[in-house]
Amino acid sequence: MHTATHPFAIASDMLALRTPLLRFAQRRLHCPHLAEDAVHDVFEAVLQGRARFAGRSSLRTWLTGVLKHKMADLLRQTPAALPLADDDTDAALQTPCPQPLPDEVAAQRERLRVVALRLQQLTPGLREAVELRLVQELSTEEVCERLGISETNLFVRLHRARKLLAA
Repeated sequence: MHTATHPFAIASDMLALRTPLLRFAQRRLHCPHLAEDAVHDVFEAVLQGRARFAGRSSLRTWLTGVLKHKMADLLRQTPAALPLADDDTDAALQTPCPQPLPDEVAAQRERLRVVALRLQQLTPGLREAVELRLVQELSTEEVCERLGISETNLFVRLHRARKLLAA
């Protein structure tokens, strides 16, 4: 059992427990960003002296208890927070993650890369129509003026470009 009560005396021991605390928070919050925030809040509270270790349990048990309270605080501040359960079941502390997961980010980047390549392969007339109307978000009238084409022609170009980009 750890007998030191000063926040800085247990700092090195806390760092060794960061990974298990993070795993604990991720299992319950189902969001790596929220879990990281909760563990950070625990360490900050201990180092600033707002949470004091009395030595009545192991450091890991005590930090896990502080973490449970920090997760509850975090969920109260989150708009999609669910009520906390009294036990340690899977229904407790679940909230959807507001950030995309790493595999979702990778998939989005790959789709963006493919679309950018296909955009460069469009004929100049189609590419200009897409860039002005969809990328720069100019009005239909402004695009028609710049390209010297009718609205009907612009819509045809955008339709053809979308078909080629989606293929």
